[in-house]
Amino acid sequence: MSAEDPGTAARRQRFAQEARAERPDLALLCLLLGAEASPPSAGDADPYGVDAAQIELDRLAGLLPYGARGARAWASALAGLLGERCGFAGSSQDYQRLDSSVLQQVLRRRRGLPILLSVVWIEVARRAGAPVYGVALPGHYVVGFGDPSERVLVDPFAGGAPLSGEDAELMVAGATGQPLESSMLVPARPLETVLRVLNNVRAWAAARPERTDVALWALELSLLLPSHPARLRYERAQLLVQRGEFMRGAAEMDEYAEIVDGIEPTAAEAIRHRAQAARALLN
Repeated sequence: MSAEDPGTAARRQRFAQEARAERPDLALLCLLLGAEASPPSAGDADPYGVDAAQIELDRLAGLLPYGARGARAWASALAGLLGERCGFAGSSQDYQRLDSSVLQQVLRRRRGLPILLSVVWIEVARRAGAPVYGVALPGHYVVGFGDPSERVLVDPFAGGAPLSGEDAELMVAGATGQPLESSMLVPARPLETVLRVLNNVRAWAAARPERTDVALWALELSLLLPSHPARLRYERAQLLVQRGEFMRGAAEMDEYAEIVDGIEPTAAEAIRHRAQAARALLN
């Protein structure tokens, strides 16, 4: 890990602990993630807006009609509140903004990527007692209500428009060219959702070579999740070299080479050569 100020270290420790909880809090994890991107408010008791965002989610949940209802009624109630009354939705321009992956900013702007808008829907609905879950369709995250077998799906990016089975099939085909599979409709676990948000942040940073700072914190949070692709360690080492931290990057390449040596010795040797090349950049 890179050198951190005490506030960052404490926040990341909290992120790591929550990620390992028996029931990880999706909203809290997304807010701690967002704190990496949001500049703190000096002297504020809630400098990264984490508490304020939780209060806003509670407030929105309190605006929903009280009482048990079926899946379609819940979906309609959320669409009426969040989509119509509050104006939560997205557009193509939102893909160009880092704010669109920051829950604090999505709550403030009421704009965001499909996955962050879905997090708002999930967390507001959950607080109101709705049977709600995320659905990580390839290329476009959506929200489901009721028993997953009912397939009551809505698209928060479109203001909560209902999604028929055919709509979901077309959405998947447009994103992947492949047919919709039943495994794609399984409720997404919180940590899967958080990793997908971090992957979006990394993709945003990859398109902007000057924002290696964003790429680095997204990688470091990904590595704090209990389950993550091992290759992320190598990507972090490469990023450190790119940022001019040659010795640290080379050391992490060597560590990763040890991990893969027993599986792919040829790849491990290539990684060691890259580590040597990184150290040579100091001369």
